[in-house]
Amino acid sequence: MKAIEISTPGGPEVLKPVERPMPEPKAGEVLVKVSAAGVNRPDVFQRKGNYPPPPGASDLPGLEIAGEIVGGDTGDTGLAIGDKVCALLAGGGYAEYCAVPAAQCLPIPAGLSDIEAAALPETYFTVWTNVFDRGGLSEGETLLVHGGASGIGTTAIQLATALGHKVYATAGSDERVAAVQSLGAVLGINYRTQDFVEEIKKATDGRGVDVVLDMVAGDYINRDIACLADDGRIVIIALLGGSKATIDCNHVMRRRLTITGSTLRPRPVSFKQHIAQSLKARVWPLLEAGKVRPVIHATFPLERACDAHAMMDAGDQVGKIVLTV
Repeated sequence: MKAIEISTPGGPEVLKPVERPMPEPKAGEVLVKVSAAGVNRPDVFQRKGNYPPPPGASDLPGLEIAGEIVGGDTGDTGLAIGDKVCALLAGGGYAEYCAVPAAQCLPIPAGLSDIEAAALPETYFTVWTNVFDRGGLSEGETLLVHGGASGIGTTAIQLATALGHKVYATAGSDERVAAVQSLGAVLGINYRTQDFVEEIKKATDGRGVDVVLDMVAGDYINRDIACLADDGRIVIIALLGGSKATIDCNHVMRRRLTITGSTLRPRPVSFKQHIAQSLKARVWPLLEAGKVRPVIHATFPLERACDAHAMMDAGDQVGKIVLTV
């Protein structure tokens, strides 16, 4: 089969088309003929040598795909050979075929194309487990999303809004601010020209927000703390601003704050299966009703994965970049 491998750590040019043996699904895994694969920031980290695949996972990049089940063991998932699915992977998505645990597959929502479906798993699994499970966003609570125009950001804004929450979001340009507001954010904040702490305080009459979804960390953490309401939670899912921060723990104790975070890729299949079941019950009906929808910024053929990564490195996209196979 054709695939894209990381020839050596580096820039987008290190992504090279190769021929690889067809993967052989193990017990509990299905073989999927890939029609589209999402491009995500962790793929970039892996390309640079900063995010190795977990033990036993494919060394090929790619954490989400859509396609057709053509073999393997569907188990008790209710899926069958010939079904069209999208799936969350631990690696291997940049290829014509991939093997994936059947428990991490979901039917393509009615009304969505394969390209749209390939943009779902990584962002929807991540947002659900971090904003709603770990962050505990509950009825009547508010959410601040950093990187609101990213794939994760556009998903978090739409999903939280559809579930009745007021959402605020930061973005890096006025055009991207307009984009996040068009997706449902009650306020978009240009972090390059505005102080997001000041804007959040003003917008919430000084109260702050209940949950912050943070992809930056570093020196954002103290500003996140300043944005929080009492009993608020910060959930860290990426370290674009660095992994270290110095905080005043007095604020954490006195205001009963929680700072947490997670990575999804190395978690066991059983954990991801639980998220998949929640998504199918709570989120797939919203997708099929058109209340939320993946935002596709651009598509590239698989062999032009390097161009897709160059676009992601530039950081100007709104929503997802998808490879077509």
